[in-house]
Amino acid sequence: MSDVQSQYPVHGAGLGLRRPIVDKLMADPPVDVDFMEVAPENWIHVGGALARKLRFFTERYPFLIHGLSLSIGAPSPLNEQLVRDIREFMAEHGIRLYSEHLSFCGDDGQLYDLMPIPFTEEAVRYVSQRVRRVQDILEQRIALENVSFYAPIDTSMSEKEFLLAVLEESDCDLMLDINNIVVNSINHRYDASDFLNAMPAERIRYFHLAGHHVEAEDLRIDTHGSAVDNQAWQLLEEAYALFGPVPTLLERDFNFPPMDELMDEVRRIKQLQLATEKRQAANA
Repeated sequence: MSDVQSQYPVHGAGLGLRRPIVDKLMADPPVDVDFMEVAPENWIHVGGALARKLRFFTERYPFLIHGLSLSIGAPSPLNEQLVRDIREFMAEHGIRLYSEHLSFCGDDGQLYDLMPIPFTEEAVRYVSQRVRRVQDILEQRIALENVSFYAPIDTSMSEKEFLLAVLEESDCDLMLDINNIVVNSINHRYDASDFLNAMPAERIRYFHLAGHHVEAEDLRIDTHGSAVDNQAWQLLEEAYALFGPVPTLLERDFNFPPMDELMDEVRRIKQLQLATEKRQAANA
């Protein structure tokens, strides 16, 4: 396996496994899905029928986990018990990678929302120390996701500068969310291609792709509740041209369409990846 291939924990096109579609997927396991992803907090310590359903999928597909509540940028102490639970969950199900949001979701309590971290040098050092502690407990690297945000707390640094600094200082990897780049570039008036071009190829482990809500011409809301927007498809093609056919996971959290429609989006990812591979082979 080449160094480029070994950089990625999975390959192809993936789908986020959500409870409302579990039974439908079990009845007809999709052959076009190459890997799956769950939020560990929704499945850790779950037993009975739900645990058996999860095992049905982890025995058939490579799996990744994407955390919701580690709150890596919070002022409260790091939840090390959650990290240990995640380590056990990964071992139990053969999970290949753990990613988290570069954000925080509470202090003494859970806000059930992903809040932006101040874009400052001090925050870079603080967050990076916590990321390194997580990696020490897990005994493996994690990936951080670039998050959508709407009201920045401090912009001493740009979003791009802050993200790159955290990745470098903590020596962790990147799970690049294509839709979040689109959403933030519109809401905060920056060039999506410029942001994409600045991302460190060697740290990218996989992509996320999702839909968003158009609140206004200059305001997008990251919802994961609709089909992927044309701008996100275009930026995904651009990302493949830059980085190659990086493994890409389709996220859909609610407003689920008929399964054929959902699979059409997965198949479109695969088609774009195949087209990229053909171009690469032709230019080799």
